[in-house]
Amino acid sequence: MHRFANPTRFLRIAAVVQPWAMWLTVILFGVGLYMSFFTSPPDYQQGESVRIMYVHVPAAWMGMFCYAAMAIASAVSLIWKHPLADVAGKATAPVGAAFTFLSLVTGSLWGKPMWGTWWVWDARLTSMLILLFLYIGYMALQGAFDDRARGAKASAILALVGAVNLPIIKFSVTWWNSLHQGSSVITMEGPKMDASMLWPLLLMAFAFKTYYVWVLLVRMRQEMTANKVRILRLKQAHGV
Repeated sequence: MHRFANPTRFLRIAAVVQPWAMWLTVILFGVGLYMSFFTSPPDYQQGESVRIMYVHVPAAWMGMFCYAAMAIASAVSLIWKHPLADVAGKATAPVGAAFTFLSLVTGSLWGKPMWGTWWVWDARLTSMLILLFLYIGYMALQGAFDDRARGAKASAILALVGAVNLPIIKFSVTWWNSLHQGSSVITMEGPKMDASMLWPLLLMAFAFKTYYVWVLLVRMRQEMTANKVRILRLKQAHGV
């Protein structure tokens, strides 16, 4: 993978992958939303409110996935000094924070008719809120130092330390008493959901994933361009 860390090679690959990711996102969201709202049935207990699941669950999955990706990029940056690792982590952070915020908002909207309240200090909800704060802390540290390298290092360390929260989120419904339901998709016995609900959910999950790839590539290319401009200005300022 080291050869893909070359910025020029990465930009060539990104230019090819980005439009494919964009069109896949549009198609998957179109089909997924149509199936979520028009072909999937209402739940026998939750009624029409179950349709919030098709946004809430993929957003929660992506909030965790993006943080894992950010932590891996941070580890690569700290250990192997790959030039694109910091760029990938920085580009991922706001996207992951947006997914996490969306999962919390949709979870509250779903929780009100199901639990009778917008929020409870449930283990799963609380650990997801901590995940959002970790994203915010990472982004804050990126710009907290005049020396960009120090900011990148500090935020990378925070990302690695905060990764301990991911298994807590995953297993919180097993380790503690929780109002939040357990996994219905990935279980030892296989999916517990009917296919009429499972397929729209999976399509939306893939749509969120391709959206992340698309936005990640856009943000990384923008950040690399900004870095080039910054270096040129520094050279001009020093008469190089």
